[in-house]
Amino acid sequence: MKKSHYLLLSLLSFGLVAFAVVLQQVGYQGVSFLPCPLCVLQRVGYLGVAISCLLAAGIPPLRKWFHSLAILPAGYGVAVAGHHVWLLSHPSESCGIDPLETWINQFQFVQNLPWLFKADGLCSAKLPAILGLQVPEWSLLWFVALTLVLLVTFFKKP
Repeated sequence: MKKSHYLLLSLLSFGLVAFAVVLQQVGYQGVSFLPCPLCVLQRVGYLGVAISCLLAAGIPPLRKWFHSLAILPAGYGVAVAGHHVWLLSHPSESCGIDPLETWINQFQFVQNLPWLFKADGLCSAKLPAILGLQVPEWSLLWFVALTLVLLVTFFKKP
């Protein structure tokens, strides 16, 4: 992959996190989208992809290594977003308060950047759909796309 492709993937991943923060701060259709623990974990996945791709673009001798490193948070994101989508379709499986929230909110980086990492919402909350899909469904779609692009380009001959 070219340097510009890595920068594009990085910008896309950072942009998706920025969009999530806008939904959290500004809201959509009068509803504030408070991030749940699974939402926060998905943000970590996007940031992992973004930083790995940024490093792949900036350090050509280690490009293949950072490319393979970017596949890990993308796959992790597929798993977390997939679980979140499953939880939305099975709301009876949620007990309301998620013990994961307490665990996530105790970290120092959450204290330093609460607007980005503090988990306040419920994972099974049905929020307004954006273009027909819930936010976790969009997230799953983007993670699958990122993972496929990273996998296909990793095994593609230069």
